[in-house]
Amino acid sequence: MVDILALVLHHDEQVVLTAVELALSEGVATKTHVLNLLHRLIDGKSTDAPSIDPPGALALKREPRANVERYDELRPRDAGGRHAS
Repeated sequence: MVDILALVLHHDEQVVLTAVELALSEGVATKTHVLNLLHRLIDGKSTDAPSIDPPGALALKREPRANVERYDELRPRDAGGRHAS
């Protein structure tokens, strides 16, 4: 929060306020996102990205599942307890 407020020392207060309001309206109230929006406003770039509708061909047919035993199988059997060197 302090970093966002300190932006007013380097940039116009209204531009910083607009960037914060845009971030809040998008539901992403992080410092990184506010900085990104602020720089886009200063550079004159568009801040409204088109919505992306992925095609159905990109849908997963089979959900991945965690297999932690696989990592044990990848380790050499004669490592003697040493996992990293």
